[in-house]
Amino acid sequence: MEPKKARIAHLAGPTATIQNTPPLVTSNKARALFGLPLLTGPDGTPATYDVLRAQRLAAPVTAYVEQFSAHPLESDAAGLYGPPDGYLNGDGVFHDQRTDEGDRPVYRVELRPEDGLYPLPYMARQADGSAWEQESAFPGAPAQQSRQGFFPDGSRSFEEIDRLGIGEDGTGNLISSQADVTFYRVLPPAGYTSADPPERRGVDFFAYKPNHLSSHSPRQGLAKSVNAATDILQSGDHDGAIWTEGSPNIEDSMYWFNLLVDTTLPICGNAAQRPHGQLSNDGPKNIVDSVRYIASRAWADESGRNRAGVVLIAEERIFSARTVAKIDARPGGYTSTGGHGGILGAAGHDGPPILQYLPTAKHTYLSEVNLTRLPRETTGVRQTADGIVTVPVRIKDEAGHLLGSAIPKVSIVKEGGYASDAESDGFEDDGDLIATIQRMLEAAPLSGLVVEGLTPYGTMTSGKRQTLTVRAIYSGLPVVRVGRGHTEGFARFVPPFISGSNLTSTKARLLLMASLMKLGALPAAADPVHPTPAEVAATRERVAEFQRLFDTH
Repeated sequence: MEPKKARIAHLAGPTATIQNTPPLVTSNKARALFGLPLLTGPDGTPATYDVLRAQRLAAPVTAYVEQFSAHPLESDAAGLYGPPDGYLNGDGVFHDQRTDEGDRPVYRVELRPEDGLYPLPYMARQADGSAWEQESAFPGAPAQQSRQGFFPDGSRSFEEIDRLGIGEDGTGNLISSQADVTFYRVLPPAGYTSADPPERRGVDFFAYKPNHLSSHSPRQGLAKSVNAATDILQSGDHDGAIWTEGSPNIEDSMYWFNLLVDTTLPICGNAAQRPHGQLSNDGPKNIVDSVRYIASRAWADESGRNRAGVVLIAEERIFSARTVAKIDARPGGYTSTGGHGGILGAAGHDGPPILQYLPTAKHTYLSEVNLTRLPRETTGVRQTADGIVTVPVRIKDEAGHLLGSAIPKVSIVKEGGYASDAESDGFEDDGDLIATIQRMLEAAPLSGLVVEGLTPYGTMTSGKRQTLTVRAIYSGLPVVRVGRGHTEGFARFVPPFISGSNLTSTKARLLLMASLMKLGALPAAADPVHPTPAEVAATRERVAEFQRLFDTH
C-alpha cells in the first residue's frame, strides 16, 4: 500500500513576496518579430539571452535535444550512455541513422500541453503594440493600466515548484509526491479586478506592487484570517496548513494564529525575501520544507496533536511563532527574539524534519485566548460628557466567528533615553500621546498601549509620559511595558503596568489585543488622575489577570 499523502490547506496572505513574480517583460524574440527596440546590455548590444518564463503550450511540439548538452561533462562519460534517438543533418532533417560525418546526435521528445508548464520566451505586447517593460503600461500608470505580479492564490506557484523545481536527488514533483494541496484565498495578494463584482485593491486583496498602488490589510483583517484558518482546519479535510505572507509582516500573523486558532493541527508560515522566479529566490525551498514538515508528523505528540504550536519555516530552520522576528533584508533574515531559544528544529537538511526543542507557552488548542475560549461579549470603556462609562462590546457573531469590529486598538509608544524635557524650557511634546489616549477613549472601547521602553526592563525616562500612561490605565486602558529591540531580559512587573516579559513590542501588542477581547477593559476610575484606594485595588486585581496571560502565552 502506498503511503498516504498529507492533505494541506494553503492560505494566501497579503503582500506575499513568496507569491510575487518579477515583471513579465517582452522578449527579444517578440521585439525582433515586430520591429520593437531590443533589450540591450550596458554596452548597447542586444541581450545575450531571452529570459524564459513558465508558460503553457497550445499544441504538441516535437523538439530535438542535442545529446550531451545537459552538462559539460556528459560527453566525458559517453561510454556510459546509450545511443541517441537519431541524427539531424545540416538541413535540420531528422534521420534514425547517421548519414554524414557532420550529423548531430539528438534525442527526440514530444512536448505536449498536458505535460505542464515549460520555460519559454515571453511574446506578449501591450494593446498599442509596444513592448512590456514593467508591470504598468508606463511609470506611475493607474490601476486600470497596470498588471499584477502577485498570484491570486497559491496554485500557480505550487505548480511551478512542482513542475520546475529540482530536488537534491535530481527528481521533481517535490510537493505532489508528498501532499495534496487545496488553495484558499484568505487575504490574498492579488485579485480579479474584471470579475463581477470586481475585486478591489486594499479591500479584497493586498499587494505592495506596483509600488505606487501599494495596499496593506487593515487591523480588521486579523478577524477574517483567524475565522478562515479556524474553519478550514476544523473541517476535518486537512492535516495542516501553510500560510504565506510578506516577510516583514508574517511574524505577526503567525503569533496571532498561535494565540487564536483553536486547532490541534500544524500551521506553517512561509515567506521569501526574493520574488518567485527571481535569481536565487528562497520561497520554493521554504514551501517544500513546510510540506515535508507537515507530512513528516514530527509535530505530533503521542495523541496526534500539534506539540510545537504555530511555526515559521525559513532557510531550513523551524522558528517558534512567539519569538520569530525579521531583522534583516536578506534570505534567512530571521532571528529568535527573547534570548532563550525559539529555533525548534530543522527542516530541509539531510533526513526528515526534526524538532529538538518545544515551546512551553500556551498555543492554539491550549491557548486561553483562542477563538473558542473568547467570550461572545465583553465590556469596554468610552468617554462621555458624564465621564468614562462601561459599554458592551460584541466579540463574536452567532456562528462563533470573530467580528472585525471587535479587534482592539493598541498603539506602540516608543521611549528612548533623554526623552524628558527640562522643566525650565517650557517645551510640550506629549500632544501626540494625549491625543492618542483621548481618541481611544472616544472611539475604541477596547484599547491599550504598549510602551517600548529601555532595555531590558521597559522603563520610561520621561516622567510626564509615564504619568500620562498611568492616567490611561485608570481610564480603563491597559498598558504593557517591554524593552526595546529583542532583548533577552524580562520587563519588570510594576503594577499597574503589565510586564510584556521578553516579547517584542509588536508581539506584546498582539497578545494585548487578544487579552482585551478575553478580559475586557480595565475598570475606570471616576477621576483617573486621582483614583481612590478601592479603585487602585480593583485595577491591580484586573491587571493581575492580564499578567497571567502574558506569563503563559
